[in-house]
Amino acid sequence: MDIKDNYIKELETVVESQRLHIMQLESTNLRLESTILKLEQRITDLERRLKLNSHTSNKPPSSDGLRKKPTPVSLRSKGLLPSGGQLGHKGSTLEQEPIPTEIISHPVTTCQACGLSLADAAIEKITKRQVFDIPDPKIVVTEHQVVSKRCCCGSTTTSCFPATITAPVQYGPRIKSLAVYLMNQQFIPEDRLQQLFKDLFSLPISTATLANVSTVFADKVSNKQTAALEALKLSPVKHLDETGFRIGGKTQWLHVISNQNATYYHVSAKRGHLLTDLSGTIVHDHWKPYFTIPDVQHGLCNAHHLRELKALEELEGENWAARMGRLLRASNKIKGAYDRISKVYDRIIKDGLAFHDLRPPLEGRKKRTGHNLLLRLQSFKESVLKFYTDPIVPFTNNQAEQDLRMMKVKQKISGGFRTTQGAECFATIRGFISTKVKQNLNAFQVIQAEWG
Repeated sequence: MDIKDNYIKELETVVESQRLHIMQLESTNLRLESTILKLEQRITDLERRLKLNSHTSNKPPSSDGLRKKPTPVSLRSKGLLPSGGQLGHKGSTLEQEPIPTEIISHPVTTCQACGLSLADAAIEKITKRQVFDIPDPKIVVTEHQVVSKRCCCGSTTTSCFPATITAPVQYGPRIKSLAVYLMNQQFIPEDRLQQLFKDLFSLPISTATLANVSTVFADKVSNKQTAALEALKLSPVKHLDETGFRIGGKTQWLHVISNQNATYYHVSAKRGHLLTDLSGTIVHDHWKPYFTIPDVQHGLCNAHHLRELKALEELEGENWAARMGRLLRASNKIKGAYDRISKVYDRIIKDGLAFHDLRPPLEGRKKRTGHNLLLRLQSFKESVLKFYTDPIVPFTNNQAEQDLRMMKVKQKISGGFRTTQGAECFATIRGFISTKVKQNLNAFQVIQAEWG
């Protein structure tokens, strides 16, 4: 082999080496481009999440933080009337009682001009001012005595204690009612309730006693809550929702079914433990397991839709979302034009889908957030507009969300429950109180009535 052949062979070896190196670099470049694209998408998603708040998502207002806008932004369109009390609205204020509990007279004895006595002068005018206050809190101890007497026949007869008097010393129904009310309506934790009884009434009361009072009261009203549940199952419209509930340091689930007249809660270790034997229309937030409930129709919460649409409008600049938001708000006010509303609804969906078809596909993910919402609004159009076709179905699921909100307040104050039994007792009592309040009854009075 001559020098020329050796040189050519060396060049071929170098070329092959460079070719392999180039192929390796191209492979690395493709991998890096894919990684960069994924990272860009992830950064976009994270930035979008950072911009979400309680007005553009289902996050609670407490998550907004101090750096968010302090002024709440309503999803409702601005009305024609100013905020506050309207012209002609009858206000309410503290008014004098015709028969006061106590009267303190401040007599005038001498004339301030000449100093003569006014003891025998006639009263020309009395001006009244009343002070509303509460009496000094104190414990009233009532002793019950039974008497034994012997008859001339030799037999001894003893009177009986009332059925509610079962121990030598016990707490009365007002104390028990106040404990149930403060723990389950005002969410005062047991240790603070102990301090309250000690400070106001100089009354020692143990946490075990408070827990027992709740257990006994829950047993008293459990039948009423069962009846409320059966009535809700048969109600033409009912609201469903669920939220996490901390029990024994673990997350369990609190479910609610309610309407404007009644509330029922049930605690479950699994989120998917749903109620059965329902009929009519259930209003919910589009959680998929609700669609597995048989023999019911569905109404979807449009407050959730409006928040999602607002996020797409403000954070993604998707014009169709603004149009759909305006349509939903307008259709909540305008009745009797379903065909027109339906056509506009379909046109907006069509325009939104066309908008997303023109956008480049995402790496590693099938569809964007707005695209998924469009498909959901398209597939569940009947349930989205259920409020329009059925006048007894509300626009939102706010009823269930309001009924759950105070349960979350309880959890924030007390930090959860130690046992499942305690959580179930609270759910039963809270459902009973919520039902009675919806019926315009005084919460403390209905609790006291149950104790007898």
